Amino acid sequence: MDEKKRILLGHGGGGLLTRNLIDEEILKRFGDGPLRGLPDGALLPSIDGDIVFSTDSFVVSPGFFPGGNIGDLAVHGTVNDIAVSGATPLWLSLALIIEEGLPLASLQTVLDSVRTAADNCGVQVVTGDTKVVRKGQCDGLYVNTAGIGKKIAGFNLGSSQVQTGDRVLVSGNLGDHGMAVMAAREGLGNGALKSDSAPVHRLVHALSPFAADVRFMRDPTRGGMAATLNEIVDGADVGILLREDSLPFSAGAKGLAEMLGFDLLHVASEGRMMCICSAEAAEQVIEKWRSLPEGTDACEIGRITEDSGRVILETGIGGKRIVDVPQGELLPRIC
Repeated sequence: MDEKKRILLGHGGGGLLTRNLIDEEILKRFGDGPLRGLPDGALLPSIDGDIVFSTDSFVVSPGFFPGGNIGDLAVHGTVNDIAVSGATPLWLSLALIIEEGLPLASLQTVLDSVRTAADNCGVQVVTGDTKVVRKGQCDGLYVNTAGIGKKIAGFNLGSSQVQTGDRVLVSGNLGDHGMAVMAAREGLGNGALKSDSAPVHRLVHALSPFAADVRFMRDPTRGGMAATLNEIVDGADVGILLREDSLPFSAGAKGLAEMLGFDLLHVASEGRMMCICSAEAAEQVIEKWRSLPEGTDACEIGRITEDSGRVILETGIGGKRIVDVPQGELLPRIC
C-alpha cells in the first residue's frame, strides 16, 4: 500500500506530517468549535450547577465489529457514564494512540464515526491529542475520551438510596455488545448479531420527571449486569431477586452464549442502562422508556429484597441460584 495511505511514525513527530494529519483528518471534522486554533486547553463556557466529569480508554479488539467500531464506542461509553450519573453530557476530549502502519482509511472511518456519534449525542469534541507508536506497540488504534456534563436537578443517586421493594428495570436486551465482539473476533456467525453500542442520555432525561423515585442508574458494561448488581448489594442490608423468565436476551446472543458456555448476565452491554426505582414509579418509567426508539424493549427484571448482600436468580422451574461477580476477565478487550 502507498505510504501516503498509511500512518507513519513521522505522523507523531510534531513536524509537517503531524500538522497535515491534524489539519486534514482532525480539524476537518472537529475544528468548528473550541478546537479551532489548537489551544493547549479548551476554553469552555461556565456551567451554572454541579459538574460531572468522566474518562475512559478503549482498546477493543477487533476495532471494527458488527454494529459499530472503536470510534462510536468511545463516544457512547463516556457519554453514557456521564448520563447515568444523572447529568447531561456536553463536551468530550479525544486522544488517539495510533500504531505505525494503520491504514489511513481505517482512521478516517473511525473519526467519521466519532463525529456522527458526537452529533447524535449533542456533545462537542473540544480538545484532544494524537500519538503514533511503533508497529507492534499498539493493536492498530487505542482511543481515550474524557467528558464533562451538567448535573440534572432532582436526581439523588447511589446504592445507599436503594430500598426494599424497589424495582430493577433495564432498557433492552442485555449482552449483545460482548457477544458481537466475540463473534467478530473468533469469526463466528455471519455478522447478524450486532453490538448494542448506543447512547443512553435520552433514556436518562426521560426519567427526570420521576427523579425523586429513581435510586440508582448504571450502564452494565464490563462484568455485565451481574457485576453491576453485586456492586449495589456489596456490604448493604438489601439483596436483589431476579426472575430468569424476565431477563431480555436476543436470540442471537443467547444462542452464541449457550454454544460458548457464557452466562449472559456476565456479558457487557454498551447501549443499555438499568435503573432501580420505587415500585410506584416502575410502570410509568417502563412506559416512558418504551416510547423512545432506544427503549422499546424496556422491562422489569427483579426487585430489591431483605436478603442482605446477595443477588439471587429465580429460575424458570422455580429453583434459585446465586448470581456471582465474574471471576477474572471473561471477555477480554470488549471495550
